[in-house]
Amino acid sequence: MNLEKREEIQASFQACETTESIYQTIMEWGKKLPPFPEEEKREENLVSGCQSLLYLHTEMREGKVYFSATTDALISAGLAALLITFYNGVSPETLLTTPPSFLEEWNIPASLTPGRANGLASLFQKMQRDSLKFLTSR
Repeated sequence: MNLEKREEIQASFQACETTESIYQTIMEWGKKLPPFPEEEKREENLVSGCQSLLYLHTEMREGKVYFSATTDALISAGLAALLITFYNGVSPETLLTTPPSFLEEWNIPASLTPGRANGLASLFQKMQRDSLKFLTSR
């Protein structure tokens, strides 16, 4: 895994001492998501189990997986941005064997409502399923 990505995420949550500050930081991450292609807002890119409409597009380039996402909720966008920042450009094998435990280190899942935590888990599961599809189609 890219240590710089991990450190970038860690630095943004380091000063968070309250649930409110964690949510604020997550929303700041949500503002970093780049524009999402309108044509990728398709049923197969929809993340089920998320409270909001969340689309995840996955592509494979040179043996690495790359993600983009869009959603109608800033917190969901922030959670997507965190996972995308951490996993963009890794091999499918790496994504499948490296859970996002770094989020627990900064108390992120525990700070979320059950619905948001479920959406985060659903998003990561979709990333895994998409990566597995690329792996098995090689």
